[in-house]
Amino acid sequence: MSSSRVFLVGFMCSGKTTVGSLLAQRLRWRFRDTDEEVERREGMSIAELFQKKGERHFRLQERLVLAELLEEDRVVVSTGGGLGANLEAMELMKAKGLVVWLRVGFETFLQRCGSDPSRPLLKRDERELRELFEERAQVYRRAHLTLDSSLPADLLVEEFIVPKVLEDYNIKA
Repeated sequence: MSSSRVFLVGFMCSGKTTVGSLLAQRLRWRFRDTDEEVERREGMSIAELFQKKGERHFRLQERLVLAELLEEDRVVVSTGGGLGANLEAMELMKAKGLVVWLRVGFETFLQRCGSDPSRPLLKRDERELRELFEERAQVYRRAHLTLDSSLPADLLVEEFIVPKVLEDYNIKA
């Protein structure tokens, strides 16, 4: 497989933005975050978007952003937790690049996210969050590569992702 795209998927607070930014710097590629792109285009935060236009509208905007990013070259994309858990989106990303699941444990997710008001899905109770966590993992595990996101971001990039990109995918940094 030859590609010039890396897609990072995983649950909220798994480190996709941090790892993605480091990886893009290391490869000298662009970094794109689908959540940030949706916010920029809509002119409001995701929390506001959920409140004013609903989750369905947000998910549609995510898919539109992804469609554009699938055509960019030399790009590292951090996807929103729901986008990476969408089976159709997962298959599109796998066809167009390397998909890396940054796997986070449920307890680690809770510690990292806490009660972040910018994350609308955190308004659910713990049981509902755990169900969502498990449901999304069923799609995330289809990624090409699974990494433990409890490891330091720089280690994930240098020891696991960069070698995979450079060697297995014949990508020139």
